[in-house]
Amino acid sequence: MARAGSGSWLDSLSAGRTELGRSSTAERVAAVLRTRVMEGDLLPGLRLSEEAIGGVLGVSRNTLREAFRLLTHERLLVHELGRGVFVRTPGIADVVDLYAARRVIECGALRSWTSASERARDDVRDAVRGQGEAAAAERWTDVATGNIRFHLAITRLVGSARLAEEVERLLAELRLMFHHMGDPREFHEDYVRLNRGIVALLDADRVADAEAELARYFTTAEQHLLTRMRQSPA
Repeated sequence: MARAGSGSWLDSLSAGRTELGRSSTAERVAAVLRTRVMEGDLLPGLRLSEEAIGGVLGVSRNTLREAFRLLTHERLLVHELGRGVFVRTPGIADVVDLYAARRVIECGALRSWTSASERARDDVRDAVRGQGEAAAAERWTDVATGNIRFHLAITRLVGSARLAEEVERLLAELRLMFHHMGDPREFHEDYVRLNRGIVALLDADRVADAEAELARYFTTAEQHLLTRMRQSPA
């Protein structure tokens, strides 16, 4: 397994140090690390060095260990006795459970489209637009990140901070699942088109159709992930 050292992901992590401020807490540290998972910087199986991460973020070992504990509870990290803390590698049961939750949450969230603020609706559109631009430039890692942002924006249509926080944790776990898929273009290219189609239905006030399309989308994505995992388990 890889060990967290001085790689590029630690450089990206250092940007989060300014977010912690003097009143750093384990929850804030966990949020910084979770963001790095969602951005695709922390790969499944990566060993996390307390010394390296604590040095980059400027936090104590106790604070960092509490952050690790929180992220372990969220299924993003795993502690292996005598070996250390690693970024978790999700399995088949995780995929099935996660998509069951997503169907309930995100399909339900789409029903808030007509009552949501224009800013919230624009966030959904902007996520798809940004994803399309990244695909055109063949920045497929950014396309994956754009997909995460699209689904988080759907959840935020509801206007519930609590729900958005929960879904952010689910989507961070989803990003770890993406790493099973190998070539990111092969996996994500079709979903750029599907995401665009869902927004088109929403803009045409066909919310029920958009909800049905998202449900079909989840079935396709779930089977896509499960097939790849069964072919080449991590």
